[in-house]
Amino acid sequence: MTEAPFYRIGPERPVLPVILSVPHAGRDYPPALIEAARVPVSVLEALEDRLVDRLIWRAVAAGATAFVASLPRAAIDLNRDEREIDPAMVAPPPPAHALLPSARTRGGLGLVPARLAGAGALWRGRISREELRRRVETVHRPFHSAIEAALAAARQRFGAAVLLDCHSMPPRPRGDATVILGDRHGRTIAPHLLEAALATTRTLGFPVACNEPYAGGYVIERHGKPAAQVHALQLEVDRSAYLEPTLKEPGPGFDSVARLLAAIVGALNDAVVGPPSAIAAE
Repeated sequence: MTEAPFYRIGPERPVLPVILSVPHAGRDYPPALIEAARVPVSVLEALEDRLVDRLIWRAVAAGATAFVASLPRAAIDLNRDEREIDPAMVAPPPPAHALLPSARTRGGLGLVPARLAGAGALWRGRISREELRRRVETVHRPFHSAIEAALAAARQRFGAAVLLDCHSMPPRPRGDATVILGDRHGRTIAPHLLEAALATTRTLGFPVACNEPYAGGYVIERHGKPAAQVHALQLEVDRSAYLEPTLKEPGPGFDSVARLLAAIVGALNDAVVGPPSAIAAE
C-alpha cells in the first residue's frame, strides 16, 4: 500500500475558514491492488473523480487548505462509513454488529467497491479482514481525523468553518445541471452559506441544482454540524464540463471550472468572515 494515502495542501494553520476535501481523485494504484483485480486498471479508473485534485489549484492558491486522497477509491472509499461493508467480499466476514447495510453497499459501492455495472466483480477473491482493518486504520480514520482537526482549527480562528467536499459526476443530458450542491437535504450547512455557493455558481453561468440526484455522502454527513458552526457542502461537477471527450485529460473548460471552485471558496469565506471591505472597515 502507498506510504502516503492522502496529502495536505496549504498552511498548517488555516488562513481561510474553508477546508477542501477530495476523496475520490487518487491515482496511485499499488502493485498489490492491481494484482488482486480481475479487471484492468482502466476499469478501476472508472471509480475516480478524474483530475478533481487538479481542479482545486486556484482555491488552494487563494489560501484554502485541502486534503487530497492519493490512494484510489478502488482500495478504500473515503466517502463511506467504515461499516458500509459487503460481508461477502471479506474473509472471514465481519460480525453483523460491525456492518451498516446501505443501498450503496448493496449496489457494490461500499467501503471497498465490489463491482461495477458493465464490468461485474472487480476482485479475484475476497479481501482478508486483517487487510480491511489495515486500510481503515491507516487511511480512512487518519483522513477524517485530519479534516476534523483542520475544521476545529478554522472554527477556533474564524468562529465557523466550512468543508467543501469536491467530486465529479458522469456526463449528464444536455440541459441538466452541470453542478450539483448537496447538503443532505438541509442537514449539513446553514442556509445562507448554501445560498452563497448557489448564487456564485449561477453568476458564473453554470446551471446548478441542489441535492438531486446527489445529496452528499459520508464526508459531509460526518463533518457537517451547523449547530456547532462547522458546516459541510458536497460539490459535484459534470466531467464533460472540464475534461476532453474521452474524459481522461483536461478539456477546454478546465480552467473555468477551477475558477468556479475558487469563486465558491471565496463566497463561503465572505459569508463567514465578511467581504474584504467590511473587514477593512472594522
